[in-house]
Amino acid sequence: MMQPFIVEHYLQKDVDVYCGGPDTFQGVVEACADGVLTLTKEGKFTHIAIDKIIAIWAK
Repeated sequence: MMQPFIVEHYLQKDVDVYCGGPDTFQGVVEACADGVLTLTKEGKFTHIAIDKIIAIWAK
């Protein structure tokens, strides 16, 4: 359910992603497929399981 929402509203946007506790990730949404969100920041990729995301917001 969240994957189409992320693709439609956040693809190629700079975001913060909160996964609980101290787990907050930042970067540009490069892809969202197969249950995985891919962010890039400073040339490095971060892959996050969509089912672990609690909140996402644009910067």
